[in-house]
Amino acid sequence: MIKKTPIVCIVGKSESGKTTLIEKLIPELKKRGYSIGSIKHSCQRFDIDKKGKDSWRHRKAGADIVVIASTDKIAMIKDNDCESLDCLKKYFNGLDLVIAEGFNKENIPKIEIVRKASGKEPLCIYDSKLIALVTDAEIVHEVPGFGLDEIDKLADFLERKYL
Repeated sequence: MIKKTPIVCIVGKSESGKTTLIEKLIPELKKRGYSIGSIKHSCQRFDIDKKGKDSWRHRKAGADIVVIASTDKIAMIKDNDCESLDCLKKYFNGLDLVIAEGFNKENIPKIEIVRKASGKEPLCIYDSKLIALVTDAEIVHEVPGFGLDEIDKLADFLERKYL
């Protein structure tokens, strides 16, 4: 039986520190021996396939998927006609955990980062999928709360819950 890889979203307002939190959390989980994937949601279109390059020419010729491979990494270019995480799960089979940045509207477990300096209410405070808060603010909620630098405790929490 294939193990279903859990996905946890790190959500928060723009400039709240989502990427920084993920940059600290991944190495902590890797140090503990886990295989970790990540997905970054982008609100804007992007293109890693540059006009005139061989991979671009392959796509223009009609290839549905193009993989660029070297000795140290691969990149896959494929049209994506779905904006949900469901469409992406298949690419992460066999990993212990996937950490997704963004996707705050998905029906998937979320950890929200909230900074006191923003002075704004959390995005997902009423979301039933909110599993934890990472904050320097005084926010009362039934989910566990972690300080901005309590990466080891957040990793412990994820380890107990999903790993």
